[in-house]
Amino acid sequence: MAINRVQMQPGLSMREFMQRYGAEVQCEAALASARWPSGFRCPACHGRRHTTFERVGRTHWQCQRCRHQTTVTSGTIFASTKLPLTTWFLAMHLMTQAKNNVSALELRRQLGVSYRAAWRIKQKLLQVMVERESRRQLSGRVEIDDAYLGGERPGKRGRGSANKIPFVIAVSTTAERKPHQVAIRCAPFTSAAIADWANEALAAETQAVSDGLPAFRALRAEIASHLAIVTGSGRPSATHPEFRWVNIMLGNLKNAITGTYHAFKFAKYASRYLADFQYRFNRRYDLSAILPRLLRAAAMTTPWTEDRLRMAEARA
Repeated sequence: MAINRVQMQPGLSMREFMQRYGAEVQCEAALASARWPSGFRCPACHGRRHTTFERVGRTHWQCQRCRHQTTVTSGTIFASTKLPLTTWFLAMHLMTQAKNNVSALELRRQLGVSYRAAWRIKQKLLQVMVERESRRQLSGRVEIDDAYLGGERPGKRGRGSANKIPFVIAVSTTAERKPHQVAIRCAPFTSAAIADWANEALAAETQAVSDGLPAFRALRAEIASHLAIVTGSGRPSATHPEFRWVNIMLGNLKNAITGTYHAFKFAKYASRYLADFQYRFNRRYDLSAILPRLLRAAAMTTPWTEDRLRMAEARA
């Protein structure tokens, strides 16, 4: 059997991670480089000339033009953190290098922090992934399917269950019919919602194939072509060759979630857990680069308070 080079790549080992990010000064320098790749730029006036000084163990930058003072974490997802950056970096390493998802409980044990702190770190990093992947757009041949998260509580069964969160999953494939990228979005199965999703997640030249869900007819007005194949439910749908990779991705996604998390509030946090899977899958070709890329994204993401993290998502 041929070796899957993507799956067998070494990634960033724990030894390499500790060599690069094992000290606070290394993490601060890496974050500064990620935030200001061309050198310091004042967040207030965009000036470059500055001085630095130390306060409470952290470097402060002061703009010589407007006298604005800032730290490398101010205005980023790390803003107001009382934890050392080494803790954040270890969390990013664990979340990006693990083959399976990492729960907040596991982060608590590995980071040596309280559960609440671990939950807050995880949710903030997941939000970074949400915002980064929100601009993802697939093109070429794309397999599309509809699915649900949740629904384990008692109540109405089937599509009308109030305990289930609907989402759309799409997988682009290469010329050799191998999976390339995935896009997943929480969305009701209505024509208007599918049209809005397609306009954001699919390029105009996309050639999509889906099952016979009536809402998918809206794709015809948004992309180059749409083939709807009525397969029915059960095994015929799951084994149809035109939907091979979207069904595999869907199975991997659900196994990753059910195999890691005892429970979470789907109605509030589904989009973040879907983004976690999407973010890591779309960057699987170079595992050693995922942490620096996540760091750059985190440096560009504005602060999120805990209250805002816990707010229910607005749903149509």
